[in-house]
Amino acid sequence: MEPLITLRDIGRKYVIGTEVIHALKSVSLTINKGEFVALMGPSGSGKSTLMNILGCLDTPSKGEYILNGINVSHMTDNELAEVRNTEIGFVFQTFNLLPRNTALDNVALPLIYAGISKEKRIERAKTSLQNVGLGNRIDHKPNELSGGQRQRVAVARALINNPSIILADEPTGNLDTKTSIEIMGLVEDIHARGNTIILVTHEEDIALHAHRIVRMRDGLVENDYPNTNIQKVAREGIPEFKN
Repeated sequence: MEPLITLRDIGRKYVIGTEVIHALKSVSLTINKGEFVALMGPSGSGKSTLMNILGCLDTPSKGEYILNGINVSHMTDNELAEVRNTEIGFVFQTFNLLPRNTALDNVALPLIYAGISKEKRIERAKTSLQNVGLGNRIDHKPNELSGGQRQRVAVARALINNPSIILADEPTGNLDTKTSIEIMGLVEDIHARGNTIILVTHEEDIALHAHRIVRMRDGLVENDYPNTNIQKVAREGIPEFKN
C-alpha cells in the first residue's frame, strides 16, 4: 500500500534582502495511513516550515510532496486551497474560532466552502460536536466556553470533512495541565478511530502520546523513531503528570 504522505528531498529557502535562509535543507519522510506522529525540534529547526508544507499552506523550493496520491509540490494557491479543504484538518494552539459565531457555526464553516447544503451542514456539525463531547454546547459562542471546550470545538471543525490527516500545531499550548491531558485523550480517541495525526509540539510529555517521534534540527531530520514508551504511558500515565 502506498504511504499517505511521501516527502522526497524537500527543501525550503527564503530570500530576505541579500541573505538566503535555508529553513529546510533536505527532508525525506513517509507517513502511513493511521499513524500518529509527533514532529519535534527547537525553535529554528524547521518544524514549523515543514508543518506549513505538510498542511499545503506553503510549497517547497525543491523536492516532491505526494499526499494521498496527489503531487502537491508545485500547485497554485487555489489548487492548494482545494487540497487543504478536502484532505487536511487543522487544530491550532490559538483555536482560531470566529468569536461571533456559535460552536455549531464554527464547526460547519469548512462545509460552506465544500458547497454542502445548510441542512446537511447543521446535521454533520452537530454530530461532530457530539463526537468531542460538546453536544450540549452547540449554541454557545467561544467566549462562553472554557479553553478546553474551545479546543474541542476546533477539533470537531478539523474532523468535519473527514480529512486524510489531522495537523495539530501545539494544540495544548494555551491550556493548563489538566485540560491538556483531556485534549490529548481526545486526540488519542480520534487516532483510535483510524485518523492519521501529525502533532507539532516542543513539549516532551505531549509528544509521548504519539506512536512515532520525528526530531528536526537545522532544517534536517535528526531522528525518526517509534515511541517505545507508548505502552508505558498508556499503563502508568505520563511521569510529570502523576500526583
